[in-house]
Amino acid sequence: MLLERALDAYLRHVTVERGLSAHTIAAYRRDLGTYREWLVAEGIGDTAEVTPAVIDRFIGERASAEPPPASTSLARLQSSVRGWHRFLAREGIEVDDPSARLRPPKAPQRLPKALTIEQVERLLAAPSADEPLGIRDRALLELLYATGARVSEAIDLDVDDLAHGDVLRLRGKGSKERIVPLGSYARTAVDAYLTRVRPGLAMKGRASARLFLGARGAPLSRQSAWLVIRAAAERAQITTDVSPHTLRHSFATHLLQGGADVRVVQELLGHSSVATTQIYTHVSVDALRDIYATSHPRAR
Repeated sequence: MLLERALDAYLRHVTVERGLSAHTIAAYRRDLGTYREWLVAEGIGDTAEVTPAVIDRFIGERASAEPPPASTSLARLQSSVRGWHRFLAREGIEVDDPSARLRPPKAPQRLPKALTIEQVERLLAAPSADEPLGIRDRALLELLYATGARVSEAIDLDVDDLAHGDVLRLRGKGSKERIVPLGSYARTAVDAYLTRVRPGLAMKGRASARLFLGARGAPLSRQSAWLVIRAAAERAQITTDVSPHTLRHSFATHLLQGGADVRVVQELLGHSSVATTQIYTHVSVDALRDIYATSHPRAR
């Protein structure tokens, strides 16, 4: 099948039949678009012409690119390629799956970077309470830390998702919904934004149900949310790297340090497997080791 038609068929499959999230589909589209462009440049215009050697050459070139891609990005790219060819073989569009022996690289396990509680407090206090966008930014940061939401989940929130008072409905990966508590600090910050700021922002753009709006009234984008976090970190004089995931990591780490059960944290984060959540227990163990080393008379 022609590459363009085969790619369209696969993207329809993951969108309609598998119901994957818009962010996951966008990643597939980006990865497979890169793959298709490379195949065309190699003179390959039909999926029947793809062989294991062709795929190995493509992955090899991507792995040796400068600057080298992150292992997670390379693993995701391989997963996208493998999923596409597996689909074509399963649907009978192609006889064989040339990616059958492709194995993703083993990604090194990196411990999440969490802020200290004092750093989080400085970060949350950084936006100006006297400026409309500062009130919005404070609400966003408080909500991220209070719920452990991914940035994509926070910006996808609708105002109606707050209708249950002290709990919040989040839509995670694979369109899975979960309910998380919303602490009093976050609720107060969000209420201040809803009553004092959001109505004015909403008047500047088209009607939108989204909770967080940009300066022109459009739904807040991921890039804008990232800039909010970075600006707050700079204002709070936090010198360590602060990414959009930092508050989620800090949320999980601080819960475990406070004695929360790992299964509860798993539910709050929306992890399908507790193994994913257990990486945070290593962070907590490191903190316990530091306390022990500085406190116990026989530790050294």
